[in-house]
Amino acid sequence: MTSDNNNPSHDPLQFGGSVWFRSGEQALGGAQRITLLAAIGETGSITAGAKAVGMSYKAAWDAVDAMNNLAGEALVVRSTGGKGGGGTTLTPRALALIETFRTVEREHRLFLERAGAAIAGFSDDWQLIGRIGMKTSARNQLYGKVGAIQRGTVNDEIALALPGGQRIVAIVTHESTETLGLEVGAEAVALVKASSVLLVADDGASERLSTRNRLRGTVSAVQRGAVNAEVSLTLEGGAVLTSVVTNESVAELGIAEGQTLVAAFKASSVILGVTA
Repeated sequence: MTSDNNNPSHDPLQFGGSVWFRSGEQALGGAQRITLLAAIGETGSITAGAKAVGMSYKAAWDAVDAMNNLAGEALVVRSTGGKGGGGTTLTPRALALIETFRTVEREHRLFLERAGAAIAGFSDDWQLIGRIGMKTSARNQLYGKVGAIQRGTVNDEIALALPGGQRIVAIVTHESTETLGLEVGAEAVALVKASSVLLVADDGASERLSTRNRLRGTVSAVQRGAVNAEVSLTLEGGAVLTSVVTNESVAELGIAEGQTLVAAFKASSVILGVTA
């Protein structure tokens, strides 16, 4: 079981970003290239400058050539011979570029600090945005919090408490429990295909089924197709669970909006996911 410190959902929400200068569709330079320029200026050598920023000599020269070309004028000038034995210097344009970048970067850092302070306490909204942006082929995506974990010989049984009080049980491997950082109180999303959901009349018949998951809800929509129909149940707490059943089953059960039904599905049909 992972600790709270290793669970991303417990980490504070922070803003991040970087500044880059661009020329058309190509990047002229970011923090690393500007730092290289400054190091070359301080050391008077591309070799020494590259070493100072942890870059290979070839990579440094490639970066210098790229910056010179994209800037449309020389930023780094290398001279040979002469009384001083030659060396590498920065042009006034390069010095101005360094100063401009540092100014922009400083303002960018202040912006991130202000933005971070402005959203303090709203990390739950960010988690919601992450869940909304999740892409999956499963029709049903139900958010909840882990209420209990029962470890077995090979697999773990995870009970996910849904808003409204009902719960979903999923069977996952020990490895999945560890990888997803599942622990009591952790947030997770249960994914269930609509074709895996059975609909049963709310007359006690569901108690005789072998399925671990039996969720009670009210029919909120019935969409008939040529052969099958999509039936949506609104659960307590507002979550919507959709089932695909035959038109014949709709007729036999007399399914209509406002009717109370039980959605049943196996624990093995549930996939658990977490936001990164």
